Amino acid sequence: MAAAGAPDGMEEPGMDTEAETVATEVPARALNCLEAEAAAGAAAEDSCAARGSLQPAPAQPPGDSAAQASVSNGEDAGGGAGRELVDLKIIWNKTKHDVKFPLDSTGSELKQKIHSITGLPPAMQKVMYKGLVPEDKTLREIKVTSGAKIMVVGSTINDVLAVNTPKDAAQQGAKAEENKKEPLCRQKQHRKVLDKGKPEDVMPSVKGAQEHLPTVPLSGMYNKSGGKVRLTFKLEQDQLWIGTKERTEKLPMGSIKNVVSEPIEGHEDYHMMAFQLGPTEASYYWVYWVPTQYVDAIKDTVLGKWQYF
Repeated sequence: MAAAGAPDGMEEPGMDTEAETVATEVPARALNCLEAEAAAGAAAEDSCAARGSLQPAPAQPPGDSAAQASVSNGEDAGGGAGRELVDLKIIWNKTKHDVKFPLDSTGSELKQKIHSITGLPPAMQKVMYKGLVPEDKTLREIKVTSGAKIMVVGSTINDVLAVNTPKDAAQQGAKAEENKKEPLCRQKQHRKVLDKGKPEDVMPSVKGAQEHLPTVPLSGMYNKSGGKVRLTFKLEQDQLWIGTKERTEKLPMGSIKNVVSEPIEGHEDYHMMAFQLGPTEASYYWVYWVPTQYVDAIKDTVLGKWQYF
């Protein structure tokens, strides 16, 4: 019995597939060799390309602005590291604070530092080192040295609110009324001193100007007895020294209750000035022939800019 199968010349289903598989397997093995060679060539090219990509970048020429900018930015990112510092003694309200501060910082930045230490707002600070410290100049420019004493005058907002009461407003109104009375320089007690005339050795005046306190004592003036008197402002000790031929009174600035002044008639470039040393006007210490350009600086130094009287 003939085996069941496809007639001669006929292929069984699936034979084509097997033949194709065999046919593809044979050339596939031959192609693997070719592919291996091709792959080896491609790998060689990739290796060359990789070596090319690893070549160092061309060096930037010296003076290249982009390179310099990147270096500069790197230094600036250090937060000011390496800035020269000075040791300062900041004195406010009879309290000393030891501080290290950059020498190239401005007076305005120093006020911010003082604010962080004392709570005293910058706008209410008067900072002094051999006179008023300018806000726009650096400590180096005004020749601040290590160990320098920085005097601070001013009142906190709470202090200002405490003194600015209706009672104080009434007192200010009463004093305004007093100002409408006869000028001080015409009163008998002052006239006897002013009639002596301007002292020959009095310091020169600059009418219409405002200046910082001089670095030397204010001298050549008269007191109420007609004797010579000089004023020395010891900022590092927070004291006012009133010197005469006989003696020198060393007064803490905090003990001076008030400072009043008035131009001298006929000599408006000079003032008569009184320092109130006690609770009443009877305690006034009078000084005559104070150069007008120093009047505001004296009041600000003794009382502080934000005192109310």
